[in-house]
Amino acid sequence: MNVYDSEKMLDIMKNLGYQTAETPEEADMVLLNTCHIREKAAEKVFSDLGRLKSLKQTREAEGKDFILAVTGCVVQAEDNEILRRAPYVDIALGPQAYHKLPEMVAKIIRKKELNAKDKNNNKKNIGVINTDFPTDSKFDFLPAPMDKKSNAFLAIQEGCDKFCAYCVVPYTRGIEYSRPVEDVLKEARLLVEKGAIEINLLGQNVNAYHGEDDSGKERSLGYLIRKIAEIDEIKRIRYTTSYPSEMDEEIIEAHRDIEKIMPYLHLPIQAGSDNVLKAMNRRYSVKQYMELVEKLRKARPDIGFASDFIVGFPGESDEDFKETLKVVNDVDYIQAYSFKYSPRPGTPAASLKNQVDEKIKIERLDILQELLNQKQLQFNQSFVGKKVPVLLDSKGSQGQLIGRTPYMQNVHVKAEDKYLDKITDVEIVKASPNALSGKI
Repeated sequence: MNVYDSEKMLDIMKNLGYQTAETPEEADMVLLNTCHIREKAAEKVFSDLGRLKSLKQTREAEGKDFILAVTGCVVQAEDNEILRRAPYVDIALGPQAYHKLPEMVAKIIRKKELNAKDKNNNKKNIGVINTDFPTDSKFDFLPAPMDKKSNAFLAIQEGCDKFCAYCVVPYTRGIEYSRPVEDVLKEARLLVEKGAIEINLLGQNVNAYHGEDDSGKERSLGYLIRKIAEIDEIKRIRYTTSYPSEMDEEIIEAHRDIEKIMPYLHLPIQAGSDNVLKAMNRRYSVKQYMELVEKLRKARPDIGFASDFIVGFPGESDEDFKETLKVVNDVDYIQAYSFKYSPRPGTPAASLKNQVDEKIKIERLDILQELLNQKQLQFNQSFVGKKVPVLLDSKGSQGQLIGRTPYMQNVHVKAEDKYLDKITDVEIVKASPNALSGKI
C-alpha cells in the first residue's frame, strides 16, 4: 500500500510539473512516505529528517527553493512529535490526505514568497499539517496512472476494523473502506492501457472488500476478481494482505476456477498459539486457520502460502513459541515476514504488564527465521532444472533482467531487452533463499 501511495503522489507531482530526481541533492522537493507499523520504521523517519535538515539549510542559504514533506502513517500517529522534533518540515500529511499535495505545495510556495519579501516575518515552525480523515474518498481525487508498467498495484480497500491489540492501522488508516466495483475496473483498464499484464490488488484487509456494484449491491473480493479476470490483457492477478477469517467460499472458489489468480497467497497467522492469538485479538484459532489452509489446497493443489509472524508478544511463553514453530512445519510456508513484537503507542498491547524480555525476543526470532529460511530455500531449490513462467519487469546490472514467478520468487536472468515486460519461460539453474537465477 505504501508503494502504491508513493506512486500516486509521484503522479500528482508530475501533474504539477515536477519530475523525479535521482538523489535528494538534485531535488527541489523531498517527500518521505512513512510507515508506523514498527518502532524501527518510525524512528528511521526522524533519522532521515535529521540528515535532510542540513541539506535544506544549505539549499536555502544558497537562495534555492527546497520543500521538505512528510506523509503517511507516522504523520497521522505522531503529528505533535514531528512538530517537536522536526519543526523545519514544510508539509506533513496523513495517509488520507495526500491527494491534497497540490494545495499544500501552493501554500508553502506562497508562504516562502511572502517570507522572502518581508525580512521581519517570523516563520512558523511548520508550513502545513493535515491529518484529517475526510468523508470523501481520496481515491476520487487521485490522477490516472501515468507511467507504463507491466506489473501494477491497484488499491481496492483501505483501513481495518479488526483492532488487533498490537496494530496501529485502524488509528492511522481509519475504518475499512472499499472502492466501488466499477471504479476498480476503470482503473484496471487504465493500467492495461499503460501496459499492465499483472495486477496486484491491495488493501490493509483486502479480502474484507465489500464494494458496491452499479446496482448498489455489495460485492466480495471473489466477485471483483472474476470481473477483473474478464479483461483479456490481464494475465496475472494477485491480492494482499488477507485476514484469515475473511476468506469466504467465494474467494476460495475463485482460486479453484480462475487460472489467472497466481498460486501464491499471503495469509498472515502472526502466532501459532491460541493463547497468543486471543491476546492479540486475532479472531480465529489455529485449528480454524489450518482448516482454511486445507480448503485452499483442495481448491488449488499447487498453492503456496506466505505469512507474517510476531515473536515475543506480551505473555508469550516458551510453549506458545514452540506451537508457532509447529505451525511453520505443518504449513510449509514458502515465504514469510517475521519480527520481534514492537510496542506501538496507543495500542492495547503496549500497556500490558507481561512484556517479554528483549533478549528472549531476539533468541526466538533467530530460531524462527532460521526455520523459515530453511523452508524458503527448500522450496526455491525444488525449481532448479525446471522451466518457470517469469514476468521480467525490470533491469538489473550486467545485462540482467529481473522478474517474478507465479510464487513471487525473484528471478535474475541474462536476457535481451526484447524480453522486458513479457512473461517468458525461464529455466532455473540456481537457487538461494531469496532469489532464483535462470537462463532463457
